[in-house]
Order: sequence, then structure tokens, then C-alpha cells
Amino acid sequence: MSTVDLALLLPAIPALKTPPGEEPFLQGLKCRACGEVHVGAFLACPACASRDSLDAVRLEKAGRLYSFSIVHRSYPGVAVPFVSAVVALDGGGHLKGNLVGVAPNPERVRVGARVQVQFREADRRDPQGRGYLTYEFAPAPQENPS
Repeated sequence: MSTVDLALLLPAIPALKTPPGEEPFLQGLKCRACGEVHVGAFLACPACASRDSLDAVRLEKAGRLYSFSIVHRSYPGVAVPFVSAVVALDGGGHLKGNLVGVAPNPERVRVGARVQVQFREADRRDPQGRGYLTYEFAPAPQENPS
């Protein structure tokens, strides 16, 4: 992590929590009826449609690469190519984000690889000059590419 106090940054998404004096974390919703974990805001469980059964839970910081795309065209100012990934988190929930620390080459990225969440200050600022906290995925230490 950088020398910036990550708790002072604005969360880039509502699921990103920055409690004072604690490490940032991602929050999801777990259904008491079916046990599924979801990321986002829902009035009912997307899996079983149970209403009033969703409790906030802290998401795990590790998981497995579920799917990926190598992005070659993006918005102006966004460096390409990069790896856009969907990760199945340990304990439930799927999350989309960029995979860093791996060459953006389909031969270097492996579905099922262990990854971990890492937090950092985003490259952009709000109109008042405040920084944003964002997250990305990186290979788990035992799977760092050589």
C-alpha cells in the first residue's frame, strides 16, 4: 500500500468500506434463506428472491479467477492493454476488477488462478481534488508469474 492513509480517500464504489482506524474492506450481502453472497444493493436475494433476508458481510480478500478479458480499447486516458477480471471470492460473491501483476496476454492468465484483493489510491480525483480509494486483483503470492 502507498504512504497515503487509505481511510481518508473516498470509496470508488459503495461496497468499498473505509472504517476509521481499520484496513479498508469490501462488503457484500449474504442471504439468510439460501446462503448466497452478492455484491450490490438489492431489496431481495437475486438467487432465491427472498425478501428482507440480506445481511451485510465482510467479503474475503482472496479468491479464484473466474473469467477475464484482455482489453485493447478503452476510454481516453486509460492505458491499454489490461486484464479485466471477474473473481469468485472465497466465502462467496463475484467481483469485477482489473488484474494487475500479470502480462495482458491470454497465455499468461489462467482461469482458476488464486488472486487477492489489494487496495490503492485511484489515478483520478474528484472536482474538489480529493482522492478515491479503489481495489484491484493481483496474483496470490504463491502464483506470482516468473
